[in-house]
Amino acid sequence: MRISTINEVMDAGGRVCHLEVVDEPERIEQIAKDMAAKAVASGGVLVAAGGDGTINTVAHQAVLAGCAFGVLPQGTFNYFGRTHGIPEDLAEAVHALLRAKIKPVQVGMLNDKIFLVNASVGLYPALLEEREHDKREFGRSRVVAFLSAIKMALRAHRHLQIRLELDGKEQRLRTTTLFVGNNRLQMEQVGMEQLTDAVEDGQLAALAPKPMGKLGLLGLLVRGALGKLGNADDVVAFSFKRMTVRTPSLYGRKRLKVAVDGEVSQMATPFEFRVLEGRLKLLLAPPQAAAATPGDAA
Repeated sequence: MRISTINEVMDAGGRVCHLEVVDEPERIEQIAKDMAAKAVASGGVLVAAGGDGTINTVAHQAVLAGCAFGVLPQGTFNYFGRTHGIPEDLAEAVHALLRAKIKPVQVGMLNDKIFLVNASVGLYPALLEEREHDKREFGRSRVVAFLSAIKMALRAHRHLQIRLELDGKEQRLRTTTLFVGNNRLQMEQVGMEQLTDAVEDGQLAALAPKPMGKLGLLGLLVRGALGKLGNADDVVAFSFKRMTVRTPSLYGRKRLKVAVDGEVSQMATPFEFRVLEGRLKLLLAPPQAAAATPGDAA
C-alpha cells in the first residue's frame, strides 16, 4: 500500500487524514477500536485499507461505534469492495471516497463476530490456512489460491455431522463444510444465481456439499471456478435470516475452527448465523464510479 498516494489525494482534496500502519497483525483490532473512537469524537470516518480480512476487523469496530466506514480494497480477491463498485486502484479508491455518501448495508453475524463476505466451518477453514501457507511461499495471486484449493481437495478429509435449527425446524446434515455467504458477487461467480437475489433482499446464503470423496470434491471446486455450481445436484443450498448450528456431543469438543472473511480462528459451539440489515454505514461514491469487476472465486 502506498501511503504517499493516500496523502497526495487527500491533500489535493483539502481533506485531513490520520494514518495508522499496522505492522503487527495481532494489534489491528485494538488500533481499529481506537481509531473508531477518534472518528466518532471528531465527526470523521473510519477507513480500512487492505484485504477482506483486514476490512472485516475494522468494519466490526465501525459497526460497534456507529461511525461511517470507508474501504480502500488492497487484497487478493477484494469481494467486498468489488461488490460495491469500489475501485481496486488505490488512487481511484481514495478519489471515490472523497465523493462518497453513506449507504447502510447489511452484515452477517456468526455468534458475536460480523462477516462481510462469508463465514464457514468444516473443510473451508483448513483450506484457507493451507492457502495462506502457499501464498507466503509462492506469492499472493488467485492462481496460487486455486491450486492450493485443488491440493486440499485431494487430501483425506473428514465429514462434519451437524444439526441445523432453521425456521423452527431441525435438519441433520453431513457435509465437508458449511459455507454461509453475504456477498452477491461471490454467489454469481460460483454460479449460484438462485441465491443472489436472496442476499440482495436481506438474507444470507448457505451452501453445503453432500458427502463425497476426493474426486467428487475436486469436481465441485472446478465447477465453482467455472461458475457452474448452481447445476450441481450434490450441493445443499438455501437462504435464511437466522440459523443455529449444533454439533453432536460425540465430537468431544466445544470449540471448532471457523473462517470469517478469510481469517481462521477457534469459536465455541453452538454457532448462530444471522443477518443484520443496514448496520454498516458504508461510504460509496455515486453510480458513475467504477463498477465491480469480474474475477475468480475464493
